[in-house]
Amino acid sequence: MKSLKRLFVSVCLIAGCAASLAVAQEGGAKKPTAQPPAAGKAPAAAQAPAAALPKCPVMGEEIDFSVRAETPEGPVYFCCPMCIGKFEKEPAKFADAVKAQREALAKRARVQTKCPVSGKPVDGKTSADVGGHKVSFCCAQCVDKYKAEPAKYKGALEGSYTYQTKCPVSGEDINPTVASDLSTGQRVYFCCKDCIEKFNKDAAKYAPKLAEQGVHVDVKKLQGK
Repeated sequence: MKSLKRLFVSVCLIAGCAASLAVAQEGGAKKPTAQPPAAGKAPAAAQAPAAALPKCPVMGEEIDFSVRAETPEGPVYFCCPMCIGKFEKEPAKFADAVKAQREALAKRARVQTKCPVSGKPVDGKTSADVGGHKVSFCCAQCVDKYKAEPAKYKGALEGSYTYQTKCPVSGEDINPTVASDLSTGQRVYFCCKDCIEKFNKDAAKYAPKLAEQGVHVDVKKLQGK
């Protein structure tokens, strides 16, 4: 009788150990849980899209920075030359749309490329702090003229900037003193003179990078086609 009891206890102990081992093996086979993205790195789908270009005050389409009209308050940009004529006939009609465009432009990066006094390219070394803002010039003489009547040059200063801030070839920041005037009547800025040569050899390759910045180059016209 005692032998039977001992046998029964042994069987129970063996069964219990087997069950524990099975549970342990099952737990060890579980797949690791997915880890969250590393801090500061958003998933690809959550990346912010490129900022949309401001709108033409006449048609409501994205503007082309090459198409503009000058006003005492600064330039107004349009989607096409036809819109300039419509705007100039009834500027008051588009006042709210122009205000909205300027508010959108204020949020975009820009680089000063022209002297607000002479309209010539900045020399890259002459500047002055006026009203808490750095203003660049073509020469020292223009600094004194500007400081004497800053309000006189308000519109010219607004028109002295380019919103094409990246070189279409290298993707680097532009050098405001390095530019090329195209046969289409447009001025394109680059980071260095080497990139001008590369652009001229294959404008079609780099034109999309300009279009992303609101400068639309007619490559066929540029190539004389």
